[in-house]
Amino acid sequence: MVVLRGIPSAISPELLYALARMGHGDELVFADANFPSSSICKCGPAEIRADGLHIPELLEAVLKLFPLDTYVHSPAAVMDLVDSDKQRGLAVQVWETYSRILKEAGSDKPLEKVERFEFYERAKKAFAVVATGETSLYGNLIIKKGVIAAEDLC
Repeated sequence: MVVLRGIPSAISPELLYALARMGHGDELVFADANFPSSSICKCGPAEIRADGLHIPELLEAVLKLFPLDTYVHSPAAVMDLVDSDKQRGLAVQVWETYSRILKEAGSDKPLEKVERFEFYERAKKAFAVVATGETSLYGNLIIKKGVIAAEDLC
């Protein structure tokens, strides 16, 4: 836990350091409990452990510290359902939660849906992967950091 004013308690020192080092356009992956975080991170991105925390809680905390990219079609992406889950009509309720949190943070753009293996490849190019305890199926989320204007800096 970070013991500083204005830093949400869900943000660990390691995550805070990664967020501070990220630049405009860098991506952060919030990985659910089933995501192969350690394998993906062998390819480059930093692995940040947030076991026991859920992605909505972390998403809300991170979005208090930086804005989403406004120069892209969608600053947030989820892993799309595989065909068999689409055919059986699997509903992913956590996506609605993500959309609500993103909207509250000022983004009204839709979630981008990325095919499973394309999602893994994109995650390999991310700045960091936050391995969470999220248990929602298809709970993985990628967000893209936006620009912080000079007047917004303290």
